[in-house]
Amino acid sequence: MARDYKKEYRTYHGKPSQRRKRSTRNKARRVLKLKPGNPKEVDHRKPLSKGGTNARKNLRAVSRKTNRKKGAR
Repeated sequence: MARDYKKEYRTYHGKPSQRRKRSTRNKARRVLKLKPGNPKEVDHRKPLSKGGTNARKNLRAVSRKTNRKKGAR
């Protein structure tokens, strides 16, 4: 069965809260000057969910493995 991307956007990715979260992630990548296609991910030293910010001092570029291993602790 093929994925219905338009439906996913309508029902989840297009919601205002999800659009804000995506915008925040994109801003963090711009702060670190990570271009599209760069395999590095942005790691928030103090997670946004725990009151962290997108300030440069709270961000670092790490590999996907490192960032995903950290999880939402």
